[in-house]
Amino acid sequence: MKGTYLGEFQEVVLLTILVLEENAYGVSIQEEIEKRTGRSVSRGALHTALTRLDEKGFINSEYGGATAERGGRRKRFYQVTNLGKSALEEAKSLREDLWRSVPKVALQKVQG
Repeated sequence: MKGTYLGEFQEVVLLTILVLEENAYGVSIQEEIEKRTGRSVSRGALHTALTRLDEKGFINSEYGGATAERGGRRKRFYQVTNLGKSALEEAKSLREDLWRSVPKVALQKVQG
């Protein structure tokens, strides 16, 4: 499981790329995660997650055209690969199985 393990942040990044579809590039991914989680995301943390996901074969990327508004720089767009989608399904299945296995009494809040 080591090579295909998804940390929580990596899972969020993959899901966000799927949500954004063809508009998934660094800044849009960062903004969407911040909007949905209410947590600040550093560019460094996002870059590290994207690099690791790419190394695992869970995402691929391609550059778009250069634009004047970006000073001639191109955006790098990300897509989730079939392997990445399988890893997400596996993580979802594991979480659902664990939630189903937790006794209801264990989730009750203690009155005090």
